[in-house]
Amino acid sequence: MTTTATAQPRAATGTPDRPAHRDPRVLRWLGAYTSSMVGDSVYYIALSWAAVRAGTPAQAGLVMSASALPRAVLMLGGGVVADRIGPRRVVIGSDTVRCAAVLAVAALLFLSSPGLWPLALLALVFGAVDAVFMPAVGALPPRLTGPGQLARVQGMRGLAIRFANVTGAPLGGLGVAVGGAAAAFALAGLLIAVSVPLLISIRIRELPSDATARPGRPTPWRDLKDGLRHIRGHRVLAPLVLAIALGDLGFVGPLNVGLALLADERGWGASGMGLVLAGFGAGAGLASLLLTVRGHLPHAGRAAGSALLAGCVAIGALAFVPQLAGAVGVALLIGLLAGLSGVLSGALLQTHSDPAHLGRVTSVAGLVSLGLAPLSMPLSAAAVGAWGTGPVFVASAAVCGLGGAVALAVPGLRRAELPR
Repeated sequence: MTTTATAQPRAATGTPDRPAHRDPRVLRWLGAYTSSMVGDSVYYIALSWAAVRAGTPAQAGLVMSASALPRAVLMLGGGVVADRIGPRRVVIGSDTVRCAAVLAVAALLFLSSPGLWPLALLALVFGAVDAVFMPAVGALPPRLTGPGQLARVQGMRGLAIRFANVTGAPLGGLGVAVGGAAAAFALAGLLIAVSVPLLISIRIRELPSDATARPGRPTPWRDLKDGLRHIRGHRVLAPLVLAIALGDLGFVGPLNVGLALLADERGWGASGMGLVLAGFGAGAGLASLLLTVRGHLPHAGRAAGSALLAGCVAIGALAFVPQLAGAVGVALLIGLLAGLSGVLSGALLQTHSDPAHLGRVTSVAGLVSLGLAPLSMPLSAAAVGAWGTGPVFVASAAVCGLGGAVALAVPGLRRAELPR
């Protein structure tokens, strides 16, 4: 496969773009994805509750973090699997495995009190499955709709994630209240199960390079190296992947463990931290809604870099806002800017990648945010303990800002556009 080095999006396949919000295939995929994500949110509530009840706080923490390691180790291989087998098959298989694993643990908890081992095993299974599921999810939209609709699809996906975050936790809590962790796990499994028939009903279109993504090609290791060469030699993808990685690495610490420590330091309590997170979620939701409605923004590369650069200033400022109301407002701004940058970056990634490499490109882009960044949270907590929230938030903001600087400094990415 010849490495693409142009900054222009790949050409459309000849099929006219139907508006994504009116396309039955996209809507079925969105329903499947939303149900799966809500199930994930319920699963995490059930897992945390069951782990706390079955072991010590330290043991519960280990169980909750067990999925991060296989996700980080296997993510690049997951991109190869998605490209070789096809993203639709991988997503269907991933949701089937996750559903079966969660329902098996639910049945085990109904019948006995097995302790922590099945919970740890379930977390490891989820992490391993996520490593192939996430690259496949990123590679699927270009096979559902035309290039001109990918920004809108990314906005719709963002809305689905926000909906899952808002509804999943209450549903998980309700499941625990009604029937304990076993009932919550059963509910999570049923929600994930809803996605499988919806995904099976979707008929995707083949893209020009799909024939090269089937079995019979060289070894997976050569496929992985080929994907990395595709990114490294591309004038848009190489700086875009770097910008995404820096932005996510600087973002994860402050908005997760850092925010909890900041709320404790300011005396806002758990309710105050929840309000700040709600502000962030509302801002991210507004960004997703904007792209869903408009479907296109001009100067996408410049807009993504500018939003990331402005967002880093807001992240640094959050540590110095004394009042809760002001912190909620700053968090809303962070969510709006981070959401805008994320949606545009995702759409650029999909429109500028060769279809046969898209799973591998997505896996590399997601490796830091979904695999490595969660492992850095204990380091962020230790840094806050040593130097305080202010310096850590500022340092994290500087890392995030480097991503914006890369996006604006590299001409290929700065001038990158989304097709109409």
